[in-house]
Amino acid sequence: MKKGKGMKFVGDSRIPAETNPHIPKDYSEYPGRTEAFWPNFLLKEWLIGSVFLIGFLCLTLAHPAPLEGMADPTDAAYTPLPDWYFLFLYELLKYEFASGPWTIMGILVLPGIAFGALFLAPFLDKGPGRRPNRRPIAVAMMLVALASVIFLTWSSASAVDWEQRAEENKPEPTSEVEIDQDDPGYAVFENNCMSCHGEDLQGGASGPSLVGTEHSADEIATIATDGIGEMPADQFSGSDEELEQLVEFIVSVNEEAE
Repeated sequence: MKKGKGMKFVGDSRIPAETNPHIPKDYSEYPGRTEAFWPNFLLKEWLIGSVFLIGFLCLTLAHPAPLEGMADPTDAAYTPLPDWYFLFLYELLKYEFASGPWTIMGILVLPGIAFGALFLAPFLDKGPGRRPNRRPIAVAMMLVALASVIFLTWSSASAVDWEQRAEENKPEPTSEVEIDQDDPGYAVFENNCMSCHGEDLQGGASGPSLVGTEHSADEIATIATDGIGEMPADQFSGSDEELEQLVEFIVSVNEEAE
């Protein structure tokens, strides 16, 4: 018999025509135990996320976060604080077992154990149930983590007067006054006053703003040599001509600001 002729194909009813082990069973075979990821489960997740997002946006509009001024490296009395979502780690570093020679415990070991445990929670508790009482290990670990974060955040936040902190460190308005650096009085100001009053005369670490001052030219000259308030005397170390140039420079800046 020649090849390809006289061949017959026999089918066996015990073998399915199409088999694909990767296709899951229909959801109707698990009534009440599961649901389709798309669109049922994902739609619920989107709705819940939208509710929280809208609530969070309303909260930020009703109570804007207090902004602070630009960082001043010369202010040794300023205590920097992290954002609210890192306050619990900041508070953890205040305890003896996580500070000083044990800082590595507070910044690496303890947070690593905590987040590692949460990562391993689904693998440690493989129960088929979805109710909390059927997932004791995962639920207990999550409750302990949540309670720890809330307590540490509250402890750190309650020790700070946020309104006073915002008032003391509120940002200064941007100066629209152009400083003429070619003015001979600017060089005198740079050598005698800039360290306290800032390069744009808007104030610095220990000196107030010179823009918008109500002092006259004579008063400015007297303050420069004799001081005023917390400003000590003998801060100016130039000649009479340089003092006159300094006064004229400050007066010209204030005239431009008006």
